[in-house]
Amino acid sequence: MQNQQEKSPTEFLNNVIGRPVLVKLNSGVDYRGILSCLDGYMNIALEQTEEWVNGQLKNKYGDAFIRGNNVLRNFYLVMFSLELFGVC
Repeated sequence: MQNQQEKSPTEFLNNVIGRPVLVKLNSGVDYRGILSCLDGYMNIALEQTEEWVNGQLKNKYGDAFIRGNNVLRNFYLVMFSLELFGVC
């Protein structure tokens, strides 16, 4: 049985929607924005998106869609770790 403090991945992701996130891509580019939507393929929709390359802000977008296969695999582990430490 699941502890009350533990969350399933679905519960965690539902709690993160509408909150600021950092998405790291395999290419080394980072996107920061408000998580708008996430589907079963881990495709990500962001609002108020900023594109960062080598620590420098390169572009700002209203909305952005990122295919799940471009996201670093350990990004999701980082998100779960942040939740465990109360950061998210």
